[in-house]
Amino acid sequence: MILATHALIGAALGKNISNPWIIAVVAVPLHFLMDHLRHGEYLNRNSKVRHTWWKTALDLAGGIIIVSILAHYMHFSAATVKLMSVGMFFSMLPDLTTVLYWEFRWTILREIHDFHAWCHRYPPFSKERQWTLRNGVNDIIFSVIAIVLLLF
Repeated sequence: MILATHALIGAALGKNISNPWIIAVVAVPLHFLMDHLRHGEYLNRNSKVRHTWWKTALDLAGGIIIVSILAHYMHFSAATVKLMSVGMFFSMLPDLTTVLYWEFRWTILREIHDFHAWCHRYPPFSKERQWTLRNGVNDIIFSVIAIVLLLF
């Protein structure tokens, strides 16, 4: 899943769960469960953070902007926005640990990285993980569901 989808799902969790500890405990496993579904990825075999940071930044900004617009126009309280932020952070945390492992090879993150890789049903760079509309359907569906949960 792309970061924007994880951010939207995390924000929806934060809006609907009032305990930040429960949000964190739900958001991380939900990330891994969502990554098990077919989804496209915009990185390829040759991707390096220094060359693809703009894609990640655009992806992250997209999720944050959508959540910010919804929070503003729905007049969410500061407490709700804080809980939504907690949800967003923990929903994206597994991807952050993966990037940190790729870049720095911190051994403390190896097991998390390996588990994260195992959670992906399709192998890296397979046709099921290419950046196509067919592979993006789950991202679209989950993003729409999250937006609906944020609206109501």
